[in-house]
Amino acid sequence: MKRKWVLMLSLAYTVFMAVLFFYYFSKGTTHSYQVAIGGVLCGAIPLVLAKFTRLAFNLSITLSYLVFLFGSQYLGSILHFYGLGWWDTFLHLLSGALLAFVAIALYERLVHREGKTEISPWLLFWFVFSFAVLGGVVWEMYEFSMDQLFHMTLQGGGNSDTMVDLIADTTGGLVIAVISLIKTKSKIGKPTLKKAPLPPESMA
Repeated sequence: MKRKWVLMLSLAYTVFMAVLFFYYFSKGTTHSYQVAIGGVLCGAIPLVLAKFTRLAFNLSITLSYLVFLFGSQYLGSILHFYGLGWWDTFLHLLSGALLAFVAIALYERLVHREGKTEISPWLLFWFVFSFAVLGGVVWEMYEFSMDQLFHMTLQGGGNSDTMVDLIADTTGGLVIAVISLIKTKSKIGKPTLKKAPLPPESMA
């Protein structure tokens, strides 16, 4: 059922951006239809993964991913919400947190249940934090590539815009990484009650 919803939502967003592409292309609005192309590609990622992999999709994470795309590509770039000034930073803060949750979900799936008690909580912290930062870097590479290849203005503030975005991504990821560290430490620190073995004489 989750896989079905993931496919339906991803397809809906992909079709929505495809319709926007043809609409803005017919009007000659270059910036908007180029953003719509990026929306089609990004929205199709879950569909491609579902086609060629056997991943068990997390519905809440997929929904958050599509909401982020909607906020950044449609509201931000096409409807010019980025003109508010704080919108871009706000989205990057949320995306850093979202990527951190994705890292936690990956950790839960990749690490065997029994093995989690043997792994240092700090390893989880660094994995979650690094994954969030890497995601922010990849997104900035996407913005840079679109600007260079299609003469767009996704990096409106140049180097300053890039650094503020990366700081926001890092902050969002750091907050979730710290929370995961504290939660993991508290779970490990809980004492397990074991019955003391009976003395030999009591068993006679």
